Amino acid sequence: MGRRGMGKYMDRRTPSSFKIQITSMVDMFVILLVFLLKTYSTSPVNITPKDGMRLPESSTLTDPIDVVKLMVSRDGVFVEDKKVMDLDKGKLAANAVDPNDASFLRPLFEELDKRAKLAKDISKVNDSFEFDGKVLMQADRDLAYDVLQKVMYTSMMAGYADVKLAVVAK
Repeated sequence: MGRRGMGKYMDRRTPSSFKIQITSMVDMFVILLVFLLKTYSTSPVNITPKDGMRLPESSTLTDPIDVVKLMVSRDGVFVEDKKVMDLDKGKLAANAVDPNDASFLRPLFEELDKRAKLAKDISKVNDSFEFDGKVLMQADRDLAYDVLQKVMYTSMMAGYADVKLAVVAK
């Protein structure tokens, strides 16, 4: 057939235009972006250890919850960044312990009890808020167990019976 036989097909020199329909591709990328943003989560709880504090290590995968933060370092006990008790190199002062109960820490109890009463008053007014008695405790891993036991006991006496320990992921 040569060039002459193809002539009528070759003479049709219409400019070829190829238009890309990117609407569906943009839709696909938007869906992918929304999916990735929804699956990427950061913890809503900000835990910042005090300078020099070394938290214990763990392989837990659960995220912390936003509750009252209790920090026990070598130099003091803090409730939401407010220092309520002094510690001397991780040791409790003699006047910090209640004379009637060797595990009861009066200054810590007063601060936690004040916060518990405030939370209970808010829950009476606001039905969507509920006092759950949870506390997140950050404790230096070099502290003696008896100090932590007294802090946990006192927090339970103040109404915070659910104590969660903050740890660093390995």
